[in-house]
Amino acid sequence: MTETLVQYSNLAVYSAMAVYALSFIAFTLDLARRAAPTSGLVEAPALEGQLAGSTKTNLLTRIATDVPVNNRSSTSLRVAMALAIVGWALHVGSVVFRGLAAGYVPWSNMFGFSLTATAIIVGVFLAVQFWQDIRYLGAFIIGFALLFLGIANVNFYVDVVPQPPPLQSAWLVIHVFVAILGTSFFALGAGLSFMQLLQSRREDSGKGPRFLKTLPSALHLENLAYRVVLIGFVFWTFTLIAGAIWAQRAWGRYWGWDTKEVWTFIIWTIYAGYIHARATRGWRGARSAWLALIGFAAVMFNFTIVNLFFKGLHSYSGL
Repeated sequence: MTETLVQYSNLAVYSAMAVYALSFIAFTLDLARRAAPTSGLVEAPALEGQLAGSTKTNLLTRIATDVPVNNRSSTSLRVAMALAIVGWALHVGSVVFRGLAAGYVPWSNMFGFSLTATAIIVGVFLAVQFWQDIRYLGAFIIGFALLFLGIANVNFYVDVVPQPPPLQSAWLVIHVFVAILGTSFFALGAGLSFMQLLQSRREDSGKGPRFLKTLPSALHLENLAYRVVLIGFVFWTFTLIAGAIWAQRAWGRYWGWDTKEVWTFIIWTIYAGYIHARATRGWRGARSAWLALIGFAAVMFNFTIVNLFFKGLHSYSGL
């Protein structure tokens, strides 16, 4: 039965990767459509004789700056979102089958964590659409999930084995799941901050990919990134506290300067600095964006380099 469930899980994740690849292509095609100079635009000569006054001036100004008058969702964007949802459903299925095969939550090693974390990152991206339209991040988020799933299947894959005694705790469910949620919002914040840097450069110098003209302003992207990172920071703070409580129950101390503990605190410090500097020191624009990107780079360093090359009490990579 276990082998069958593992096969179902593997089939589901490979299917999800195939669908994500198609979704990534569709998101990229949408960006290409946005970059087309005539995309969604009305020709000025056709309107010049029909409009007068401020209406004519405003409309022709928008045309001159290549901002679409009617920026409705393209077919490629709708297809990309539909494929992303289908891929995510398959992805979640692979996580569920993996957990059923193991008999415990499937994020106690690097492969299981990669599988679950990418599913939650895509899920958060899809859920946030009910709050803000950030479909322009689709290529970034789906591309990241696809790349990381490929790396995990090639380099991190391990067979289902009995859970190590230190991980046989309800805190595994709470601590790691909340850490994954924090990571998901940090990933969105990184994507928004990257777009902010590109948009800011275009606004300042007029240079940059043409699709940026269909995206929100750099200020809007910055404010949205700040709110998303703030949510992630709350989850990460809880992760740090829950980890300390679990450490006390498992090893008899709240803090032991283990490498994983130190890097979790470093990440918390970077994002705390980002929030504090932006709120009280007036760090806006490129400086705040770079801090958000540095924070996410530290998250990725913590998961990859620290897990693979540093030994300690948290060495549960399974490799």
